Amino acid sequence: MSVDQTLRCRDCGVDFIWTEGEQEFYASRGLSNPPSRCPSCRAARRASGGGGGGGGGGGGFRSSAPRQMYEVTCAGCGGIAKVPFQPRGDRPVYCSDCFRSVPR
Repeated sequence: MSVDQTLRCRDCGVDFIWTEGEQEFYASRGLSNPPSRCPSCRAARRASGGGGGGGGGGGGFRSSAPRQMYEVTCAGCGGIAKVPFQPRGDRPVYCSDCFRSVPR
């Protein structure tokens, strides 16, 4: 039986939870490696057309443009946090330290 795991995103450096259910989903698809990107970065990568897969076109090269980061006030400590997504305002956003301590 798997347990939730805390992983660190290789793109933005934010910790994220890889749930037991997600692990079971990966295993059912024959995938043995955990995700290396958080859900936000995975979605951004898919939206930009930079995802994996065997499709043609574009190749797998990373853009030389820097990633768009947004400054927000951490809902936990009130400090400044930089995140790779535009917060919608309907959910709290935390800095990396506070995010690790948020119960899930």
